[in-house]
Amino acid sequence: MPERCISLFDWKKFLPAIGSGKTFLKYQKKQIIFSQGDPADAVFVVLEGKVRLSVISEKGKEAVIATMGPGDFFGEACITGQVILLKTATSVEESEIVRIEKSTMSRVLHDDPVFSELFMAHLLSRNLQIEEALVDQLFNSSEKRLARLLLLMAHIGKESKLETVIPKISQEVLAQMIGTTRSRVSFFMNKFEKLGFIDKEGGLRIHSSLLNIILHD
Repeated sequence: MPERCISLFDWKKFLPAIGSGKTFLKYQKKQIIFSQGDPADAVFVVLEGKVRLSVISEKGKEAVIATMGPGDFFGEACITGQVILLKTATSVEESEIVRIEKSTMSRVLHDDPVFSELFMAHLLSRNLQIEEALVDQLFNSSEKRLARLLLLMAHIGKESKLETVIPKISQEVLAQMIGTTRSRVSFFMNKFEKLGFIDKEGGLRIHSSLLNIILHD
């Protein structure tokens, strides 16, 4: 499905039409939506706000793997037969989420071709991002990984404009997401700001010129 069609999908019209089997939920900042090890029995959609997905090792070390925004699905692995959630989902800011039960989601995917196409586009996009992140982790420096993460969060490449990423994303979380230390993130962020690639007026804003970090060998 073209990106423009995804952005224009009418959630307010669609959600009442699917009938029962859905729940609208509101979460405060840093509130846990579900935890690693909980039953995988529903798909979630972000309506407003942002959600962080993370995994925790047996030793208690947390690794942030993704940040989801409005229109993004998470918990979708239950559709493929996953019975236990492998991630923890936490609201980054005040967020509105809709929880769609697995049986309802399966029915709607079968009955509604437009929604099914939207969901498929999401899965393909997510798989592509995972592949790109793996290549990024294997071959690129931590500076390039940070630049790529900031560009993805700002949707640079999709729209040529400045966009607030997350008002107060911590450098510690950024470090977890790219697999480096907080001090390295701080160093690179200061460098990006001095070069005019980012600015912090009214929240963290990313300029498309940050692409120069990724393109430069």
